[in-house]
Amino acid sequence: MSAPEFEDRPPDSPHLTSYDERHLVDYIRLLDADDEGADWREAVQIIFGLDPAREPERARVVHGSHLARARWMTETGYTYLLRPPLH
Repeated sequence: MSAPEFEDRPPDSPHLTSYDERHLVDYIRLLDADDEGADWREAVQIIFGLDPAREPERARVVHGSHLARARWMTETGYTYLLRPPLH
């Protein structure tokens, strides 16, 4: 199973975005890997298909920024999932 297309950094929005919705599974996988103490290089390779040996800086940015967004989802972003749709 491959991840949907991704940006190097997720949107830095105070609200849930369509990007977040497309990457909810990736966020959960990142949080699970982090909670289990998995090596970030293995996580970014499995979840995003990036080779951290070939692109170390990009892999670190992708992993770190998406993990930060995943944490935001657990603290704030999830509340947007509980609201009724606006349309």
